[in-house]
Amino acid sequence: MEGLLLLLLEAAVALALLVFIVWWTWPRPKPRDGHDADKTPHRHGRDENH
Repeated sequence: MEGLLLLLLEAAVALALLVFIVWWTWPRPKPRDGHDADKTPHRHGRDENH
């Protein structure tokens, strides 16, 4: 019985780790209000002055 509980605990930890990795790597939607515009680096290219 103790081996079964250990196996279930191990499976739960593995599932939690998988869910965390998927959540962490999921693409975030772009903000619509533009509050995060200051945090993104500006690209200096030829089109900036046109």
